[in-house]
Amino acid sequence: MNILLWHVHGSWTTSFVQGKHRYLIPVNEARDAWGRGRAQTFDWPATVEEVPLDGLAGLDLDVAIVQRPEEMDLVPRGVPVIYVEHNTPKGDVPNTRHPMADRDDLVIAHVTDFNDLFWDTGGTRTTVIDHGIVEPKPRWSGDVGHLAVVTNEPIRRNRVTGTDLFPRFAAVAPLDVFGMGVEGLRGPRITPYDDPPQHVMHAEVARRRIYLHLTRWTSLGLSLIEAMQMGMPVVGLATTEAVAAVPPDAGVLDTRVSTLVEATHWLLEDAEAARSLGGRARQVALARYGLDRFLADWDRLLEEETCASR
Repeated sequence: MNILLWHVHGSWTTSFVQGKHRYLIPVNEARDAWGRGRAQTFDWPATVEEVPLDGLAGLDLDVAIVQRPEEMDLVPRGVPVIYVEHNTPKGDVPNTRHPMADRDDLVIAHVTDFNDLFWDTGGTRTTVIDHGIVEPKPRWSGDVGHLAVVTNEPIRRNRVTGTDLFPRFAAVAPLDVFGMGVEGLRGPRITPYDDPPQHVMHAEVARRRIYLHLTRWTSLGLSLIEAMQMGMPVVGLATTEAVAAVPPDAGVLDTRVSTLVEATHWLLEDAEAARSLGGRARQVALARYGLDRFLADWDRLLEEETCASR
């Protein structure tokens, strides 16, 4: 199939383009949000091709993957559309209406059951395809007695990403924060690592003793799944889809921050407990969020939607 999609979420797209299709990514001279083209910090296969943003109408397309409402006007007429919803709703939760609600010309593919539950999509058809990721090559060693957080724009997003909680954990052990827009972070024992290449980030994160998932309101961070597949012990907030992704024997989740701080102390001191939780986390994440299952689920949906449009 020839699939049109925009480079919006680099981590998710990295998994999606590992399939058997031809992936056409719009590009413009500015390489801005509407024409970013191929990724610079992720490893994408040769089947991902850049196409001019102003030349989409002339493409031979089987389906379009849309991830933002504004993209709908850019999809050539007559091309089947699958709208991928990555995000939790904002505003009047749980009554937030989805921008694609009550439409019969597309299907919404949610990335978590939590999203499907909380978005009001009216009469629009929905489905859920759980995340799947390319397994990171590094394995957890924990030889650096620090805590790791992976997040994007923690200064702007603040309470959403749990940035206000960072000092409480940095008081227990040095906290290393990886991601885009982290450079301006300040605080005792908090060190930012701004937008490193993915393979570099994985290698560094795997050396940290514990992975912290402190985001209050997110669909499900792919970095959490990556940490679990690397075998890292997880301490995090029991919010959104995390409670389904991290069973009790694979990490410590709670809504009481003091309990998580205590768990951090425990896992820093008890190497065997940390190794046990991390090992179980790896088993769970490989089984539920494996790449083969993800691509097979997507192939089924792509086939269904393209066949229905013929």
